Amino acid sequence: MRIPVLALDEAVIFKPALKRCTMKIPFTTEQFFAVFAQYNLAVWPMQVVLNLAALGAVVLLLRPRPWTSRVIAGILSIFWLWMAVVYHFIFFTAINPAAWLFGILFLAGGLWFVWTGVIRDQIPFRFQGGIRSWAGGLLIVFALIVYPLLGQVFGHRYPAVPTFGLPCPTTIFTIGLLLFAAAPRPRSVFAGPLIWAAVGSFAAFQLGVFQDLGLLVAGLVGLAAAIAAPSPAHPYPQGKGTQVQG
Repeated sequence: MRIPVLALDEAVIFKPALKRCTMKIPFTTEQFFAVFAQYNLAVWPMQVVLNLAALGAVVLLLRPRPWTSRVIAGILSIFWLWMAVVYHFIFFTAINPAAWLFGILFLAGGLWFVWTGVIRDQIPFRFQGGIRSWAGGLLIVFALIVYPLLGQVFGHRYPAVPTFGLPCPTTIFTIGLLLFAAAPRPRSVFAGPLIWAAVGSFAAFQLGVFQDLGLLVAGLVGLAAAIAAPSPAHPYPQGKGTQVQG
């Protein structure tokens, strides 16, 4: 499905400051932000729904129930499947053929959250305090509050803005939540977010989305957490993941 790119007034487009970067991309900055505009206008009010779902995951983290881990993993899976199908496959492929590969990455990530977190209950989300929880909390606040505010500071204006539910802020949020996953948990759940953190960080330099520098920071923090925390030597019995003590 090909979607024509909207012509936007240059006043709402933030020009990239670092045009000297040499990585080739098959679209212009104007086309990139125009896709954001098309997406935001087409899916409204899903941005509100996605933000409320994110806040719901945070509430469950702070006020846990026996089924909390499965529900949080389910919310993450919905985010990643949404980004795969709605953003990458339907919108971003209009200007970037690589979006088909990106969509497959997000589709795999979403299905992996379903398998490990929802079906097998292997991602025990739990607020435990300590530096990892503080880092996770800061990333969540950055994704939901600081990220859109920085967009305003850098000159981005709705609808030509990356809202929550699009890959970069949602990946930061995902890594933030994963920092609350008690050990042992599969390191593999970090794979999709860390790959996108590496890919998406280029937008900060080439496309003027400087709030995506937070994605680079989130990727480094997530990588450290994935390396440091032990993974389970054997899979949990089904339904037992939330009973493991961190």
